[in-house]
Amino acid sequence: MPSSHKRVRVLVADDHPIYREGIVRAIKERPDLELVGEAGDGREALESIRELSPDVAVLDIRMPELEGTQVLSAIKRDGVATEVVFLSAFMEAELAYKTVAEGARGYLSKESSRQEICDAIVTVARGGTALAAEVQAGLAQQIQQRERDDGRPELTARESEVLGMIAEGLSAPEIGRRIHLSPTTVKTHLHTLYEKLGVSDRAAAVAEAMRRGLLE
Repeated sequence: MPSSHKRVRVLVADDHPIYREGIVRAIKERPDLELVGEAGDGREALESIRELSPDVAVLDIRMPELEGTQVLSAIKRDGVATEVVFLSAFMEAELAYKTVAEGARGYLSKESSRQEICDAIVTVARGGTALAAEVQAGLAQQIQQRERDDGRPELTARESEVLGMIAEGLSAPEIGRRIHLSPTTVKTHLHTLYEKLGVSDRAAAVAEAMRRGLLE
């Protein structure tokens, strides 16, 4: 992380020359920022990041050759100490969640002002995060949804029904007679349930289902 008196070294990558030039100009006008490079596609951006090791790379999320997310994955895999701020025309919570989960520190709209982008660069260089207001609420929803998904595997209505009858202590033939399914079909449902719950027998399935709130 750069010290407070040192200028933040920045690389900008965007395949639209006019848009990129606007950001470059704004960076050059800021005394706390130093432009060290620019790129017109993802592959060029990755090569420049590896060569120049900027403090912050400002990347378009959609670029030729390599997507911005692919560039991020590569530099994180290689252990390059460059933070990433994404600029995107797509204010999609799921996409923002994916980039943040993979290590991005910023996600801004391409409609953000040049000052907002420059301020975000400084914030990220200092260890903070910079997220567009448009994605913050959606990002929180994505996190909450994924928390629920992680704790509760998605069961079909039939699987939930079979799970309830397992908890009652019914055998496979008894379950089959109650819901008019062959024992083989019931066993198939049981096998799928075991896989989704990460268990290998009926007792463990009931215990795990109760732990995850799938049974009352």
